[in-house]
Amino acid sequence: MMRWSAGWYGSTGNDRRPAGGRAVPGLESTWTTGWPKARVRSVGQGPAALAVIGECGADDHQLENALPVVQAQKWRALTRWPGSYLVVARSSQTLAAIGDLACQHPVYYRTDAAGTWWSTAASALAALDGAPVDVTALAAHLGFSQPDVFADRSLFRSVRRVPGGHLLLIGPDGATVERYEPITYPPVALRQAAPTVRAALAEAVASRIDDRPVSADLAGLDSTTLACLAAQHAPVTAVTFADERLRDDDLAYAHRTVATVPGLVHRTVPGTADAVYYAGLSDLTALPVTDAPNAYVVTASIKRAVLGTVSEQTRAPGVHFTGAAGDAVLSAPSSYLADLLRERQHRRALSHAVVHARLRHTSAFTVLARVKDAARTDLAGSWMRTAAELRRPARDWIPQAQRPITWTPLLASADWMAPDVRRRLATALDQAAEDLTDAPARLADWSDRQDLARVAANTAGWRTLALAEHGIELAAPYLDNEVIRACLAVPADRRGEPAQYKPLLAAAFTKAGVLPDFVLARTTKGGFNALAYAGLRDHARVLKDLLGPSSRLAALGLVTEYPVAAALARAAAGQPTAQGALHLAVTAEVWLRQLAFAPKQWWEEVKPHVAAA
Repeated sequence: MMRWSAGWYGSTGNDRRPAGGRAVPGLESTWTTGWPKARVRSVGQGPAALAVIGECGADDHQLENALPVVQAQKWRALTRWPGSYLVVARSSQTLAAIGDLACQHPVYYRTDAAGTWWSTAASALAALDGAPVDVTALAAHLGFSQPDVFADRSLFRSVRRVPGGHLLLIGPDGATVERYEPITYPPVALRQAAPTVRAALAEAVASRIDDRPVSADLAGLDSTTLACLAAQHAPVTAVTFADERLRDDDLAYAHRTVATVPGLVHRTVPGTADAVYYAGLSDLTALPVTDAPNAYVVTASIKRAVLGTVSEQTRAPGVHFTGAAGDAVLSAPSSYLADLLRERQHRRALSHAVVHARLRHTSAFTVLARVKDAARTDLAGSWMRTAAELRRPARDWIPQAQRPITWTPLLASADWMAPDVRRRLATALDQAAEDLTDAPARLADWSDRQDLARVAANTAGWRTLALAEHGIELAAPYLDNEVIRACLAVPADRRGEPAQYKPLLAAAFTKAGVLPDFVLARTTKGGFNALAYAGLRDHARVLKDLLGPSSRLAALGLVTEYPVAAALARAAAGQPTAQGALHLAVTAEVWLRQLAFAPKQWWEEVKPHVAAA
C-alpha cells in the first residue's frame, strides 16, 4: 500500500475521503492512508493544532511546546526536528501543509469554488475528476529532469505542485504558496560546519532507531557512515551487493569495516544473472504502483536481492539505512567552476580545473571551456537558450559529459521527442523564464536543490517497493532537512574540492570515534555501469516493445521510433549510449502503463458535512 496524506479546507461539505484513510486527531478533514499510528502524531490546544507524519525525532513534549510557534505562524521552526516528515498545522483559520526540503513528502493541491483539496499524492488529486497527464510537464521531466523548472506544475493537469522549500497556506480567502527556506544559505567554512554536519547525521540516524531491527547498506563512504552511526545504538545487519562484473572494492572495504567496528554483522548479496538493470519489466503487475515515475523500476531486481537478504537475516521487518543523496550533499559536480568564473575567482577556478582535468585525462582549458557559457548567463537566460535549442532540429547524440554545462541541461531524451512536443516545451520554458522572480545567483545552489529533489523522488519509489514486498522502512538520512541545511551551507567549491574525496565528511568524522581511518581515507566509489549494459543487452527485446511504436510515450509524442531504436542498438552492441535518457524513458513508460492498467482506488464516498479549517 502506498502511503499518502490528504486534507480538505472549505466552507461547504465534501462528499469523499481517502479510501481506508484514518482521520488525524485534532485536525478535522485531514487523513492519512497506509501510515502506522506510531508515525502519525498530533497535539492541539485552543486555536492551534499540529501534526507530524513520518519519521519525526521530536518527542510529544517538544510537539506540545511548539503550539505557541504554530499560533505565531513561525512555520520554518516546525521543520527543524531530526527525521523526514510532513507537517500539518492549524493556527486559527489558517492551515499550513509543509513538506520537507527534498520533497520526500511533497505537497500538491487543487482549488475550486467550494474549497481546496491538498495531498502528498498528485495521482489522488487527479483521480478526483480523472484529470489527465500534463504532457508538457512530463516532457520537462524527461527532457530536463529538474523538478523545479516548472515549479508549480505537477504531472497532472489541474493539480498544482508546491516547490521545494515552500509551503501551502489555506485560509478563508483561498490557497497560497509561500517560501519558508532561503534560496541560498549564508556561507559557512568547511571546518566550522563539520561538527554541525556530524551532529545532524547522528541525530538523523538515532531518531529512527527504536525496537525495530536495523539494517544498512555497506558499500560506499556514505552508506558506511550511516551503518557505523547506527551500530553505536543497536546491532546492524550490514549488507553489500557484490557482483564480479562490477569490479569495485566495496566488498573489500566492507570486510575491513566489519572487522573493525563493533555491532556490525555482515552479509554479502551475491550477484546473479537476473540481478541486472531492466529485469522484470515484462510483468509490470509485479511492480508496486507509485505516484510518479521512479528510477527503481529499472533496478528493482538488485534492490529485491538486497532487501530479500535483509528479510532472511532479521526477525521482523525493520528499518534499512541507505546512503542515497550522500553525493548530492557531501560533494559537488564540477559545474561550480562556472560560479567561480562568474565571481572572478579566476585563480581558484584554474587551480580546481587543473585537478578536475587530471582526474578526467583532459586539459584544464577543456574543463573551463565547458562552463564558460554557464558563467555568463543566469537561470532565466539559460532557459531561453534551451528553448531556442528545442525549436531547432534534434541533435546527434554525444555523451552528456562532452556537452557544455548549463543551468538546466537538455538531455538526450529531449532529442527523441516529436517536433510539436519540443515546440510546446520550448514555449512553456520561455514562459517560465519570463515569470521567474525567485532564482539563485549561483548555478551550484540551483543544481544542488534539483539533484536532491530528483534523488528524493526516486527514493520514494524504492521505499514503496521495500514496504510493499518486505514491510521494511527505508531510511535516507542525507535527505533530512537538517542534514541538507548543514551540508549545503558549505559552498560547493569547498564540498567539491577535487584534491580530496568528500572533504566535508572527512572533516566531520576524523577522530570522532565513528569511522575507521581507512574508510575516511577511501577515494574510490563503486558504479553499476556493467549491470546497466548487461541489462540493456539481455532485455533489449522487452525495452524495444516498451518504447516502440505502441508505447504510451510514443502516442503522446514524447519518444519517436528511430532515435530510441538507435540507442538500444548501440547498447545491445556494447557501445556507449544514452543510458540516462533510456532510464528516464523506461520509468515514464512503466508509470503511464500502470496508470492505465492498475488504477488505484484513491477515494471513497461519504455523506457530505460542513467542513471547517
